[in-house]
Amino acid sequence: MDRFMKVAYEEALSNIQKKEGGPFGAVIVKDHKIIARAHNEVLLRNDPTAHAEVMAIRKACKKLRTFNLEGCELYASSKPCPMCKGAVQWSGIRELYFSGDYDDTDQLNFGDSAFDEDFMRIEQTWHQIDQDSFPEIIRAFSDLKDDVHY
Repeated sequence: MDRFMKVAYEEALSNIQKKEGGPFGAVIVKDHKIIARAHNEVLLRNDPTAHAEVMAIRKACKKLRTFNLEGCELYASSKPCPMCKGAVQWSGIRELYFSGDYDDTDQLNFGDSAFDEDFMRIEQTWHQIDQDSFPEIIRAFSDLKDDVHY
């Protein structure tokens, strides 16, 4: 077993014992060194976004003092859910390794494979309002963009 995946598994197993959330662990690596390790903390924090991958991204960003994790790799005990996929993409991580797949987590009723259909259904209840007001916010940010390092 890959040594970094082993650490992700250790996080997942530790989490199962602590009963802090689902059976998921994640590790972020840069230059062959572990930058952050985390497990699912949904139950511990009463936070539906506290998935292992998101928690690892938060820790890595804090440690590296950046929101851009380009050059890092993510090892996850299971294929990231749609929310975590988005977080991985926004973080700049390009290399991702996982073990379990949606077929595995569906057995536990996590339902990740059904999310695409759910997104279509949920978006039917979203409503765009005050569309003409948003350009003011865009302009304000554009004026300050040079002061913010992206």
